[in-house]
This record gives sequence, C-alpha cells and structure tokens, in this order.
Amino acid sequence: ASLAVVATSALGISLGGVALARPLTAACGAALLFGGVMLLSSSGRGGVTPLRITLCGVALSAFASAVTAAILILDEQTLLAMRTWLAGDLAGLNWQTLRAALLPALAGVTVALAIAPRLNVLALGDKVALGLGVKIVQTRLLGLAAIALLCGSAVAVAGPIGFVGLVVPHAVRRLISEDIRLALPLAAPVGALVLLLADIAARTLVAPQELATGAMTALVGAPVFIFIAARFFK
Repeated sequence: ASLAVVATSALGISLGGVALARPLTAACGAALLFGGVMLLSSSGRGGVTPLRITLCGVALSAFASAVTAAILILDEQTLLAMRTWLAGDLAGLNWQTLRAALLPALAGVTVALAIAPRLNVLALGDKVALGLGVKIVQTRLLGLAAIALLCGSAVAVAGPIGFVGLVVPHAVRRLISEDIRLALPLAAPVGALVLLLADIAARTLVAPQELATGAMTALVGAPVFIFIAARFFK
C-alpha cells in the first residue's frame, strides 16, 4: 500500500478525486501485492498454510520496501512530502483525511463480515469447504477485496504502521474465540486500543522527544509475533 502511494506520488499519477486518491491508491497497491503473496504461497506442494503466507508476505514486503526506498532516494521532493507519513504516525491527522478513508473502510468491513461464516468453513480445509458447498475462489477473491480496502484505508490515514494487523487478530482468536464471526468485529476495537497505547507510549517514553507510532508497534510487535509464529503456526 505504501509503495503504491509513493510511486504514484513520484510519478504524479492520481486515482480518483483528490480526497479519495490516497485511500484508493493504497487499496489497489495492497490488493496487487497480497494477490502476489497468495499466488506464491499456494504454488508447489502442500498448498496454502499460515506459515507460507507469512514467509511470502515478509519476502514481498521486503521487496516493496526496497523499491520504495529507491524511489525516495531518487526523488527528494517525494521524500520531503511523505517523510512523516512513511514513519507511521498518528500526529497531524484531520477530519478530511478520516472522511476520505471512511468509505473504503466501511466497504471492507461489510465484505469481511459477509464472508465470515464461509471463512470459518474454509479454515477446515479446501476439501471440507467444497463438500459443504463453499465457493472457494469467490470467497478468497472477496477476502482479497476486503483486505485491500481495509489495509488501504488504514495505511492512507496513518501510514505503514506494522504488526498491529499481524498480532492482534491472532491474539483475539487464541484468547477469545476461534469463530471468525466474533473474532473479526472484536479485532477492530482491540487493534485500535493497541494502536492508541502504542501512540501514547511513543509520546511519553522519551519525552520531551517523541517516537513515531510505527517504531513503537514494531519494537513491541516483532517479538510478540515471533512468539505467536513459533507457538501456533504449523
């Protein structure tokens, strides 16, 4: 999502109106790269597993970060314009930015809630899901659309803040409920609370200096995610 925003900004390309340009661009970028993640993780033997998705995601994320860094090195104007946003921070947000991201976020939530029952069945495996009448390709495409809209709108508002989306849903499913119909709506307020606490910590730990919110979520989220991956991923 951040690569799409940086690339289009450097090239002077705008998708949609001014207000919707960044959320729409971020959503398209998220959809394209996550589609690549799913394509790579489903190739070869063994099919899709959480660990393969994570590893492919890390690899493509590193590639996207490298391309983003190259663009910023070559285009100083884009770097100056997007420096704070790229750090991942909640400072300086305004209602215009939030309103622009509200529509794609609501659309993503609606799609995600609509397919949540099918995702529960899909978690049992493709063969079981097919036997129970779940349209696997359609469900995954709708899931991809929901992910793109939600990820794009979040990144458009706060920048590429990492680990909240990786850690919180797994924690909610392990500690509260495996039922995606319940875990999905619970993950949103829990994720918001975690982000708020990270932002408060970033502003107070080294006062009067402030850290970027994204730096704080990475410092705490990375070891927590490593624990989750080692303990639960198969």
